[in-house]
Amino acid sequence: MKRLLLTAAALGLLAQSASAETLVVSSWGGSFRDLIADTIGKKFTEETGVDVEFITGGTIDRLNQAKLSRDNPESDVTFTTSHIGWLYRNDGLFEELDLSKIPNAVNLVEQAKISPSHIGAWAYVYTIGYLPDMVPEGVTFESWNDLWSPELEGMLAAPDFDPSHIIAVSAKLEGVDIENWQEATDKLLALKPNFKAFYTNDANSQQLLSTGETPVQILLSMNAYYMKSQGLDVELAIPKEGAVLGVDTMGITTGTTKQDLAYKFLNAALDPEVQAQIAEIKKGSPVVSNVELPEELASLPGIFTTPEQWESQTLIIPHELRAEKTAEWRQWFTENMIAGN
Repeated sequence: MKRLLLTAAALGLLAQSASAETLVVSSWGGSFRDLIADTIGKKFTEETGVDVEFITGGTIDRLNQAKLSRDNPESDVTFTTSHIGWLYRNDGLFEELDLSKIPNAVNLVEQAKISPSHIGAWAYVYTIGYLPDMVPEGVTFESWNDLWSPELEGMLAAPDFDPSHIIAVSAKLEGVDIENWQEATDKLLALKPNFKAFYTNDANSQQLLSTGETPVQILLSMNAYYMKSQGLDVELAIPKEGAVLGVDTMGITTGTTKQDLAYKFLNAALDPEVQAQIAEIKKGSPVVSNVELPEELASLPGIFTTPEQWESQTLIIPHELRAEKTAEWRQWFTENMIAGN
Protein backbone atom coordinates (compact mmCIF):
# COMPACT_ATOMS: atom_id res chain seq x y z
CA MET A 1 0.00 0.00 0.00
CA LYS A 2 2.83 2.38 0.94
CA ARG A 3 4.51 1.68 -2.41
CA LEU A 4 1.26 2.40 -4.25
CA LEU A 5 0.85 5.68 -2.40
CA LEU A 6 4.43 6.67 -3.22
CA THR A 7 3.87 5.78 -6.88
CA ALA A 8 0.68 7.84 -6.98
CA ALA A 9 2.49 10.78 -5.37
CA ALA A 10 5.32 10.52 -7.89
CA LEU A 11 2.86 10.44 -10.80
CA GLY A 12 1.12 13.48 -9.36
CA LEU A 13 4.40 15.37 -9.21
CA LEU A 14 5.17 14.40 -12.79
CA ALA A 15 1.77 15.62 -13.93
CA GLN A 16 2.28 18.92 -12.14
CA SER A 17 5.71 19.23 -13.74
CA ALA A 18 4.29 18.58 -17.21
CA SER A 19 1.48 21.06 -16.75
CA ALA A 20 3.96 23.65 -15.49
CA GLU A 21 6.16 23.34 -18.60
CA THR A 22 5.98 26.31 -20.93
CA LEU A 23 7.24 27.33 -24.34
CA VAL A 24 8.37 30.94 -24.53
CA VAL A 25 7.60 32.83 -27.73
CA SER A 26 9.08 36.20 -28.70
CA SER A 27 6.66 38.27 -30.76
CA TRP A 28 5.16 41.68 -31.29
CA GLY A 29 2.60 42.74 -28.71
CA GLY A 30 -1.02 43.78 -29.12
CA SER A 31 -3.16 42.17 -31.78
CA PHE A 32 -0.30 40.06 -33.18
CA ARG A 33 0.47 38.56 -29.78
CA ASP A 34 -3.25 37.76 -29.44
CA LEU A 35 -3.33 36.32 -32.97
CA ILE A 36 -0.49 33.90 -32.21
CA ALA A 37 -1.94 32.94 -28.82
CA ASP A 38 -5.49 32.38 -30.06
CA THR A 39 -4.57 30.33 -33.12
CA ILE A 40 -1.10 28.75 -33.10
CA GLY A 41 -0.71 28.74 -29.32
CA LYS A 42 -4.14 27.21 -28.79
CA LYS A 43 -3.48 24.41 -31.30
CA PHE A 44 -0.04 23.74 -29.83
CA THR A 45 -1.35 23.50 -26.26
CA GLU A 46 -4.18 21.20 -27.35
CA GLU A 47 -1.64 18.87 -28.96
CA THR A 48 1.07 18.95 -26.28
CA GLY A 49 -0.49 20.13 -23.02
CA VAL A 50 2.26 22.75 -22.84
CA ASP A 51 1.38 26.38 -22.18
CA VAL A 52 2.75 29.28 -24.22
CA GLU A 53 4.23 32.41 -22.66
CA PHE A 54 5.20 35.56 -24.55
CA ILE A 55 7.99 38.07 -24.56
CA THR A 56 6.81 41.05 -26.59
CA GLY A 57 8.39 44.15 -28.08
CA GLY A 58 9.38 45.93 -31.25
CA THR A 59 11.15 44.16 -34.09
CA ILE A 60 14.57 45.74 -33.57
CA ASP A 61 14.29 45.91 -29.76
CA ARG A 62 13.78 42.15 -29.62
CA LEU A 63 16.68 41.52 -32.00
CA ASN A 64 18.99 43.59 -29.79
CA GLN A 65 17.78 41.77 -26.68
CA ALA A 66 18.36 38.41 -28.35
CA LYS A 67 21.95 39.43 -29.03
CA LEU A 68 22.44 40.41 -25.39
CA SER A 69 20.97 37.17 -24.07
CA ARG A 70 22.46 34.78 -26.66
CA ASP A 71 24.24 32.73 -23.94
CA ASN A 72 21.02 32.33 -21.98
CA PRO A 73 18.17 32.79 -24.49
CA GLU A 74 14.91 34.14 -23.15
CA SER A 75 12.68 32.56 -25.81
CA ASP A 76 12.35 29.26 -27.65
CA VAL A 77 10.60 30.52 -30.79
CA THR A 78 10.86 33.98 -32.36
CA PHE A 79 8.51 35.78 -34.74
CA THR A 80 9.99 38.54 -36.84
CA THR A 81 9.86 39.97 -40.35
CA SER A 82 11.48 38.11 -43.22
CA HIS A 83 14.43 40.47 -43.64
CA ILE A 84 15.14 40.95 -39.92
CA GLY A 85 15.07 37.17 -39.65
CA TRP A 86 18.14 37.17 -41.86
CA LEU A 87 19.90 39.32 -39.25
CA TYR A 88 19.04 36.71 -36.60
CA ARG A 89 20.39 33.98 -38.86
CA ASN A 90 23.55 35.82 -39.81
CA ASP A 91 24.23 36.50 -36.13
CA GLY A 92 23.80 32.83 -35.21
CA LEU A 93 20.61 33.47 -33.23
CA PHE A 94 18.44 31.00 -35.18
CA GLU A 95 18.87 27.23 -35.43
CA GLU A 96 19.02 25.76 -38.92
CA LEU A 97 15.63 24.10 -39.45
CA ASP A 98 15.10 20.42 -40.17
CA LEU A 99 11.88 20.60 -42.17
CA SER A 100 11.36 16.84 -41.77
CA LYS A 101 10.44 17.68 -38.16
CA ILE A 102 7.70 20.03 -39.44
CA PRO A 103 5.39 17.70 -41.39
CA ASN A 104 3.06 20.55 -42.41
CA ALA A 105 5.99 22.32 -44.10
CA VAL A 106 5.58 19.96 -47.05
CA ASN A 107 2.82 22.34 -48.18
CA LEU A 108 4.80 25.55 -47.59
CA VAL A 109 4.62 27.89 -50.61
CA GLU A 110 7.97 28.75 -52.20
CA GLN A 111 7.60 32.44 -51.31
CA ALA A 112 7.52 31.52 -47.59
CA LYS A 113 10.80 29.59 -47.65
CA ILE A 114 12.86 32.55 -46.53
CA SER A 115 16.11 30.96 -45.32
CA PRO A 116 17.36 27.65 -43.93
CA SER A 117 16.61 29.09 -40.48
CA HIS A 118 13.26 30.88 -40.77
CA ILE A 119 10.01 30.29 -42.61
CA GLY A 120 6.78 32.18 -43.15
CA ALA A 121 3.89 32.19 -40.68
CA TRP A 122 1.58 34.45 -42.74
CA ALA A 123 1.91 36.95 -45.57
CA TYR A 124 0.53 40.37 -46.52
CA VAL A 125 1.28 43.15 -48.95
CA TYR A 126 2.10 46.82 -48.92
CA THR A 127 0.22 48.37 -51.79
CA ILE A 128 -1.85 51.41 -52.76
CA GLY A 129 -4.77 52.11 -50.45
CA TYR A 130 -7.13 54.98 -51.12
CA LEU A 131 -10.44 56.65 -50.25
CA PRO A 132 -12.49 56.44 -53.49
CA ASP A 133 -14.53 59.56 -52.78
CA MET A 134 -11.41 61.69 -52.28
CA VAL A 135 -9.30 60.58 -55.25
CA PRO A 136 -9.36 63.07 -58.14
CA GLU A 137 -11.60 62.05 -61.01
CA GLY A 138 -9.82 60.06 -63.68
CA VAL A 139 -7.01 58.84 -61.40
CA THR A 140 -6.77 55.04 -61.24
CA PHE A 141 -4.18 52.77 -59.73
CA GLU A 142 -3.65 50.16 -62.39
CA SER A 143 0.09 50.81 -62.19
CA TRP A 144 2.40 52.06 -59.47
CA ASN A 145 3.24 54.83 -61.93
CA ASP A 146 -0.16 56.33 -61.15
CA LEU A 147 1.17 57.46 -57.76
CA TRP A 148 3.23 60.03 -59.67
CA SER A 149 0.09 61.67 -61.12
CA PRO A 150 0.31 65.48 -60.64
CA GLU A 151 -3.33 65.39 -59.51
CA LEU A 152 -2.19 63.62 -56.32
CA GLU A 153 0.04 66.47 -55.17
CA GLY A 154 0.02 66.68 -51.35
CA MET A 155 -2.24 63.65 -50.93
CA LEU A 156 0.12 60.73 -50.28
CA ALA A 157 1.48 59.07 -47.13
CA ALA A 158 3.96 56.23 -46.65
CA PRO A 159 5.72 54.66 -43.67
CA ASP A 160 8.73 56.56 -42.39
CA PHE A 161 10.18 53.41 -40.78
CA ASP A 162 10.54 51.33 -43.95
CA PRO A 163 11.02 52.97 -47.36
CA SER A 164 11.92 49.66 -49.01
CA HIS A 165 8.48 49.38 -50.65
CA ILE A 166 8.65 52.58 -52.69
CA ILE A 167 12.36 52.09 -53.38
CA ALA A 168 11.63 48.63 -54.83
CA VAL A 169 8.73 50.04 -56.84
CA SER A 170 10.83 52.88 -58.26
CA ALA A 171 13.57 50.48 -59.30
CA LYS A 172 10.98 48.26 -60.99
CA LEU A 173 9.46 51.18 -62.87
CA GLU A 174 12.90 52.36 -63.99
CA GLY A 175 13.82 48.87 -65.17
CA VAL A 176 16.79 48.45 -62.84
CA ASP A 177 17.60 45.70 -60.36
CA ILE A 178 17.02 46.75 -56.79
CA GLU A 179 20.74 46.21 -56.10
CA ASN A 180 21.18 49.27 -58.36
CA TRP A 181 18.41 51.24 -56.64
CA GLN A 182 20.45 54.47 -56.73
CA GLU A 183 19.82 54.58 -60.49
CA ALA A 184 16.14 55.13 -59.59
CA THR A 185 16.62 58.04 -57.16
CA ASP A 186 15.49 60.61 -59.72
CA LYS A 187 12.22 58.67 -59.96
CA LEU A 188 11.89 58.71 -56.18
CA LEU A 189 12.59 62.43 -55.94
CA ALA A 190 9.95 63.10 -58.58
CA LEU A 191 7.36 61.66 -56.18
CA LYS A 192 8.25 64.08 -53.38
CA PRO A 193 5.61 66.74 -54.26
CA ASN A 194 2.85 64.18 -53.85
CA PHE A 195 3.77 63.36 -50.25
CA LYS A 196 1.81 65.03 -47.48
CA ALA A 197 3.01 62.94 -44.52
CA PHE A 198 5.00 59.92 -43.41
CA TYR A 199 3.34 57.76 -40.80
CA THR A 200 5.18 56.24 -37.84
CA ASN A 201 2.98 53.20 -37.13
CA ASP A 202 -0.36 51.60 -38.02
CA ALA A 203 -2.33 53.84 -35.66
CA ASN A 204 -0.83 56.94 -37.26
CA SER A 205 -1.63 55.54 -40.71
CA GLN A 206 -5.25 55.00 -39.64
CA GLN A 207 -5.52 58.55 -38.30
CA LEU A 208 -4.17 60.14 -41.48
CA LEU A 209 -6.49 58.09 -43.66
CA SER A 210 -9.64 58.37 -41.55
CA THR A 211 -9.39 62.17 -41.37
CA GLY A 212 -8.79 62.38 -45.12
CA GLU A 213 -5.49 64.21 -44.57
CA THR A 214 -3.77 61.65 -46.80
CA PRO A 215 -6.47 59.92 -48.87
CA VAL A 216 -3.85 57.85 -50.71
CA GLN A 217 -1.28 55.73 -48.89
CA ILE A 218 1.32 53.07 -49.42
CA LEU A 219 -0.55 50.85 -47.01
CA LEU A 220 -0.31 47.56 -45.14
CA SER A 221 -3.13 45.37 -46.46
CA MET A 222 -3.97 44.02 -42.98
CA ASN A 223 -4.33 47.56 -41.68
CA ALA A 224 -6.60 48.49 -44.58
CA TYR A 225 -8.91 45.58 -43.86
CA TYR A 226 -8.99 46.48 -40.17
CA MET A 227 -10.04 50.05 -41.03
CA LYS A 228 -12.64 48.72 -43.46
CA SER A 229 -14.08 46.58 -40.65
CA GLN A 230 -14.38 49.77 -38.60
CA GLY A 231 -16.51 51.40 -41.29
CA LEU A 232 -13.94 53.38 -43.31
CA ASP A 233 -14.44 53.19 -47.07
CA VAL A 234 -10.86 52.32 -48.00
CA GLU A 235 -10.00 50.34 -51.12
CA LEU A 236 -6.86 48.42 -52.04
CA ALA A 237 -5.35 48.25 -55.52
CA ILE A 238 -2.96 45.58 -56.78
CA PRO A 239 -0.96 47.36 -59.51
CA LYS A 240 0.04 45.42 -62.60
CA GLU A 241 3.68 45.38 -61.40
CA GLY A 242 2.55 43.54 -58.25
CA ALA A 243 2.05 44.53 -54.62
CA VAL A 244 5.14 44.47 -52.38
CA LEU A 245 5.09 41.16 -50.52
CA GLY A 246 5.68 41.01 -46.79
CA VAL A 247 6.15 37.76 -44.88
CA ASP A 248 6.18 37.50 -41.10
CA THR A 249 8.33 34.57 -40.13
CA MET A 250 9.26 32.24 -37.30
CA GLY A 251 12.47 30.57 -36.27
CA ILE A 252 13.80 28.43 -33.41
CA THR A 253 16.11 30.28 -31.05
CA THR A 254 19.68 28.98 -30.93
CA GLY A 255 20.38 27.35 -27.57
CA THR A 256 16.79 26.54 -26.66
CA THR A 257 16.43 23.53 -24.38
CA LYS A 258 12.99 22.83 -25.84
CA GLN A 259 13.81 22.22 -29.47
CA ASP A 260 11.34 19.35 -29.88
CA LEU A 261 8.50 21.49 -28.54
CA ALA A 262 9.61 24.39 -30.73
CA TYR A 263 9.31 22.17 -33.81
CA LYS A 264 5.82 21.13 -32.71
CA PHE A 265 4.89 24.81 -32.35
CA LEU A 266 6.09 25.59 -35.90
CA ASN A 267 4.17 22.60 -37.19
CA ALA A 268 1.02 23.82 -35.42
CA ALA A 269 1.49 27.21 -37.08
CA LEU A 270 1.38 25.58 -40.53
CA ASP A 271 -1.69 23.48 -39.78
CA PRO A 272 -4.21 24.31 -42.55
CA GLU A 273 -7.02 25.05 -40.11
CA VAL A 274 -4.76 27.38 -38.11
CA GLN A 275 -3.69 29.09 -41.32
CA ALA A 276 -7.32 29.58 -42.29
CA GLN A 277 -8.05 31.12 -38.88
CA ILE A 278 -5.12 33.54 -39.26
CA ALA A 279 -6.35 34.54 -42.72
CA GLU A 280 -9.85 35.15 -41.36
CA ILE A 281 -8.66 37.24 -38.41
CA LYS A 282 -5.97 39.34 -40.13
CA LYS A 283 -6.97 39.10 -43.80
CA GLY A 284 -3.52 37.88 -44.78
CA SER A 285 -2.38 35.11 -47.08
CA PRO A 286 -1.90 31.55 -45.82
CA VAL A 287 1.64 30.30 -46.40
CA VAL A 288 0.65 26.68 -47.04
CA SER A 289 -1.06 25.54 -50.20
CA ASN A 290 -3.62 23.15 -48.70
CA VAL A 291 -5.88 25.79 -47.11
CA GLU A 292 -9.46 26.28 -48.21
CA LEU A 293 -10.80 29.79 -47.68
CA PRO A 294 -14.35 31.05 -48.20
CA GLU A 295 -14.73 32.79 -51.55
CA GLU A 296 -15.45 36.18 -49.95
CA LEU A 297 -12.08 35.96 -48.17
CA ALA A 298 -10.04 34.36 -50.96
CA SER A 299 -11.23 37.02 -53.43
CA LEU A 300 -9.92 39.98 -51.40
CA PRO A 301 -7.04 41.93 -53.01
CA GLY A 302 -3.73 40.94 -51.46
CA ILE A 303 -4.81 37.45 -50.37
CA PHE A 304 -3.10 34.77 -52.44
CA THR A 305 -4.32 31.18 -52.61
CA THR A 306 -2.97 29.95 -55.95
CA PRO A 307 0.56 29.65 -57.37
CA GLU A 308 -0.44 31.98 -60.21
CA GLN A 309 -1.46 34.72 -57.74
CA TRP A 310 1.72 34.34 -55.73
CA GLU A 311 3.74 34.59 -58.94
CA SER A 312 1.94 37.37 -60.80
CA GLN A 313 0.58 39.65 -58.08
CA THR A 314 3.64 40.04 -55.86
CA LEU A 315 6.71 42.20 -56.08
CA ILE A 316 9.36 40.55 -53.90
CA ILE A 317 12.32 42.39 -52.43
CA PRO A 318 15.13 39.83 -51.88
CA HIS A 319 14.93 39.31 -48.13
CA GLU A 320 18.65 39.03 -47.40
CA LEU A 321 19.43 42.09 -49.54
CA ARG A 322 16.68 44.00 -47.75
CA ALA A 323 18.26 43.16 -44.40
CA GLU A 324 21.61 44.39 -45.69
CA LYS A 325 20.26 47.62 -47.21
CA THR A 326 17.55 48.70 -44.73
CA ALA A 327 19.74 51.13 -42.78
CA GLU A 328 21.18 52.64 -45.98
CA TRP A 329 17.73 53.03 -47.51
CA ARG A 330 16.30 54.64 -44.37
CA GLN A 331 19.14 57.14 -44.20
CA TRP A 332 18.76 58.15 -47.84
CA PHE A 333 14.99 58.38 -47.55
CA THR A 334 15.12 60.45 -44.36
CA GLU A 335 17.64 62.88 -45.80
CA ASN A 336 16.15 63.21 -49.27
CA MET A 337 12.42 62.52 -49.06
CA ILE A 338 11.28 63.26 -45.52
CA ALA A 339 13.52 66.19 -44.59
CA GLY A 340 11.88 69.47 -45.44
CA ASN A 341 8.72 67.80 -46.70
